[in-house]
Amino acid sequence: MATGPNRRTRWLAVLGPGILFASTAIGVSHLVQSTRAGAIAGFGLLWAVVAANVAKYPFFEFGSRYANATSESLVEGYRSLGRPAAWAYFAIAVGTCFFVMGAVGIVTAAFLDNLFGISAATGFNATPAVAVAVFALATGLLTWGAYRGLDALIKAIAGVLLVSTIVAFWSATRHTGLAEVPPAPADFNPFEGAGLAFLIALMGWMPTAVDLSTWNSIWTLERIKQTGYHPELRSTLREFNVGYIASGLLAVMFLGLGALVLYTDGTALPEGTAAFAAGIVSLYTEAIGEWSQWIIGAAAFSAMLGTCIACLDGYSRALARSYNTLHTEVKQDLRTLERWSLAGVSVGALVLILAFPSDIRTLVDVATTLSFIVAPAVAAANWYLVSRGRFPASARPPLWLHVLAGLGMLFLVGFTLLFCFA
Repeated sequence: MATGPNRRTRWLAVLGPGILFASTAIGVSHLVQSTRAGAIAGFGLLWAVVAANVAKYPFFEFGSRYANATSESLVEGYRSLGRPAAWAYFAIAVGTCFFVMGAVGIVTAAFLDNLFGISAATGFNATPAVAVAVFALATGLLTWGAYRGLDALIKAIAGVLLVSTIVAFWSATRHTGLAEVPPAPADFNPFEGAGLAFLIALMGWMPTAVDLSTWNSIWTLERIKQTGYHPELRSTLREFNVGYIASGLLAVMFLGLGALVLYTDGTALPEGTAAFAAGIVSLYTEAIGEWSQWIIGAAAFSAMLGTCIACLDGYSRALARSYNTLHTEVKQDLRTLERWSLAGVSVGALVLILAFPSDIRTLVDVATTLSFIVAPAVAAANWYLVSRGRFPASARPPLWLHVLAGLGMLFLVGFTLLFCFA
């Protein structure tokens, strides 16, 4: 009779890192890029969303696997490969963090701007100013709430968005059948020109950037530290899989909303920041009803705020650990480094937002494309870390996962080469 509660207690102790991962994915890649894909080509890019989720899965799973088996994050794992590998990761993190946080930050601010109609009331583009408030809020929450506060906030936000999206998608299919969506435009070619550029941007953060796999490893360790419970490897992987599968299904639903509501009606998403956010919210209100506008607007902003907080937390922790691994002779206090990293990433992202105050799609596409280009190198490092001789034999990936990792590498390298030489 005691088995049930004990299992439930153990599961609750493990639950957290997978939901945090899903939150980082649900933001820009889902609300923006998946919806744009559906609006541009109907279900013509569904294969890309599914393929990117499947191809990248092993390299994210390896992050959780490595942390559970070694009690180290992937950041320390890269350092064990030598200083060049550690410097390479640090360079990738620094080189992408401002673009990633700039894209996430401006989308978050756009949804808050739309929710309260700030730009409409003031008569000018207030989104950059709103972004300052968003980063101040996110930085404050992380500074004072740390992991425990982040964990509780993300779980609540994820639940609201999950229910809202399922209801909206179901309602949209009742108005427009899946079979009634027209095929992709005859002139749309995802393998050349502008079509290829968008394809790479779409897959860059689908479900999210591969270099962010270090975050699941760090969050796995933080959850163990928070609860004092070190779960079995299969429990850690099961919890990660729940978050990964949920984010993949939501990506398909967002693409479906874009196809069922926007593409079928021949409607394009607006160019401006607050207007773009309003266009996303209208997807839900057209499917569910105008009465849901405030609820959906609040849920969309909350989801993006959760993504913004999770990404800031991930970068601050990863950069701090990376810095310490490169300065082994004089290690700094990790918490102090995290706070400095948090401030630096926030300021850098705000500078980019001020440089791109109106064109939300340019900033998003640059960030997602950079993420796709660096993905093969990070994926290869993750794969090697869980395959080499010093990694515990009992925790090494099964054969089917190695096969999937090989196919995933071919996918990532192939599309990166196609993009670079096309």
